[in-house]
Amino acid sequence: MKKSYFLLLPILLVVLMSFKMLVGNKIISIDSLLNEMVDRDNLARFPEQNYTCAQFSSYDRATVSPEKEGWFANWDRSMFIRTEQHGDRKEYVMMDSNGPGSIVRFWMTFAGKDCGKGILRIYIDNDTIPAIEGGAMDILSGEKIANSPLATSVSTLTKYEMRGHNLYFPIPYAKHCKVTYQSDNITDAGAKKGEAVYYNINYRTYEKGSEIISYSSEQKNKAQTARNATENKLAQLNKTISVPTEKHKIVGKIKPNDKLSISFNGSKAIRKISIKLAAKNLEQALRSTVLNITYDDIENKKASTSVWCPVGDFFGTGYQIREINTWYTEVSKDGLLSAWWVMPFEKNCTLSLTNLGDQIVEVSEGEIEVGSWKWDESSMYFGAYWKEFHHLKTGEMKNNSGLAGSPFDINYVTLSGKGVYVGDAVTLFNTVYAWWGEGDEKIYVDGEKFPSHIGTGTEDYYGYAWCRPEKIINHPFIAQPDGSGNFVPGYTVNSRYRSLDAIPFKTSFKFDMEMWHWTRATINFAPVCFYYLRGSKDPNSNPDIEGAKGAVAIKRTDIISPEVEYDNANKPTSIQAESMIFEKASGGDFAYDNSEKYGWADNMEANWSSAKKGDKLSFGFVSNTKATLQTNAVFTIRNNSGKFRFTLNNKKVILDLAGEKTMLRTIDLGFVKLNKGKNKILVEVIDVPPSKTNTVEFGFDQLLFGNKIK
Repeated sequence: MKKSYFLLLPILLVVLMSFKMLVGNKIISIDSLLNEMVDRDNLARFPEQNYTCAQFSSYDRATVSPEKEGWFANWDRSMFIRTEQHGDRKEYVMMDSNGPGSIVRFWMTFAGKDCGKGILRIYIDNDTIPAIEGGAMDILSGEKIANSPLATSVSTLTKYEMRGHNLYFPIPYAKHCKVTYQSDNITDAGAKKGEAVYYNINYRTYEKGSEIISYSSEQKNKAQTARNATENKLAQLNKTISVPTEKHKIVGKIKPNDKLSISFNGSKAIRKISIKLAAKNLEQALRSTVLNITYDDIENKKASTSVWCPVGDFFGTGYQIREINTWYTEVSKDGLLSAWWVMPFEKNCTLSLTNLGDQIVEVSEGEIEVGSWKWDESSMYFGAYWKEFHHLKTGEMKNNSGLAGSPFDINYVTLSGKGVYVGDAVTLFNTVYAWWGEGDEKIYVDGEKFPSHIGTGTEDYYGYAWCRPEKIINHPFIAQPDGSGNFVPGYTVNSRYRSLDAIPFKTSFKFDMEMWHWTRATINFAPVCFYYLRGSKDPNSNPDIEGAKGAVAIKRTDIISPEVEYDNANKPTSIQAESMIFEKASGGDFAYDNSEKYGWADNMEANWSSAKKGDKLSFGFVSNTKATLQTNAVFTIRNNSGKFRFTLNNKKVILDLAGEKTMLRTIDLGFVKLNKGKNKILVEVIDVPPSKTNTVEFGFDQLLFGNKIK
């Protein structure tokens, strides 16, 4: 009898373990994933069912290792896993992954003749017949699979063919998933000639044994109720709170180097934060007033996760009020800032608003909603980590090989411990007439040597496309409340919030973003990262206090000084044209050109192209002394230049800058009176050599000052 019992024991254990797995593991389906998408509580607990989140993309395959030349290669398009021939059609494979898993976000954009008109196919569980087939844009942002905002293109203010197309509708698969694109316009990897196909596909892979109901037309129809409910919630951005809450006021004036605090006790969670600031300099207050949240302070020992972030950056508006409405944040026109991140704690929590600036800041409206939370082993603390790369030098002019101009990686955040990464935003000020965000994200999970997420451009990561500046303010997961600094000097804010595409990690997480500005520039660049974490070290143990204190940039001259340079004897020596204040051009295009070929000072010049006869350009600079100085001006000779009337204050000179070879020419302007304060330059096109366009190009390098008049 005993012998029979021992023979049955292993069988009983297997049965018990299988029963435990069936009870503990939920069935994953379109329904369950749609419900999970709008469950903010779910993000605050480590996933019950283990999965990883990774990405397939069209990144340049020359990107292999930081030690090898192609690490910053930028032909991030029409790069595929392989090509398959199916009868008379050629299909380019974009994704090929074993299950169990699910596609959780799918982004694409296109360029070239007849672009985006190919056929997208998604094959499920090794079936030779695609479960989804149709025009790429019909699937990703049309109504073939879902409605807006689960399938949409952004920005709605951008021309349709230049939008980013985003599908958030989940596509689960039990065994396998393959995604292909068919187009006769594709000719080469990297699309140096043919159709440019850009794609990012975020997907989950669950642990073996997870039960998944694969996508099919039948399952999609069965999920209609859940789909409608999720679409309505996300479209209306109906951010209801799932539990009863207590509302606590936090208002008052905060003196410089002082703070306003409120504490909570018990096992609870912050469910909503609403704040409105008032100050003489509101922009500076939004940056220099810091939101700090700490958890479970027991005998002066706090949890190793916290929130430390300037108020404006935390709510997704940066340091200027811009209207925005997402699933997690909202900023109203009148400046009320709100966030719905769930922030649980086991024993206590303290929320503080600290004034690091030199002015009084008033919290004119402030309310914290706190509700119940059952703390358990899966519960995690909410964290936010912010820093500014102040006056960041972006390198020189680049090309798609990534070998020129010295692009580099900057670290958004590095985390240690167990957690889930749930989003980020970046606030920046660009100072030149060129796109700042060609760089790709590189995300390393649990010690990976090569990133499991590597992208195709910063704007692609944030859901839009082609550097476009148009606003995105009503999408649940992506936002660009201001893109005015995308092509020209100015201010830009981008945000991406995650739901099904949140990234779990068990030991470590590292997010790098390539700083791949097309040209030489000095910019301010401030990312903030959001995550849930049970870690061993708080990333905010050494917060960027100086960055939060620093003066914000409202105009280009807040970063690039338009003042004349001086020697040790306070004698004016020079001013570079790219440091001057551009005022206006009656025609043509103004920019700051960057090249290492021509000998320009700091490799830059002020450039005015496509100018016609009679067009005028004006800009200026500042001197802190009044003097009459011997002055030389350095210009660029070109074969497409012409004759110009150049006026510096009251000094007028006729310039002939046409020549066969591109080179510098120094022209003696004689003695010129400099004003204390503003000095003005006016350039007028007076002669245009015959050409196809009947336009000219004007290049101005710098002014050089010599001796004073005796």
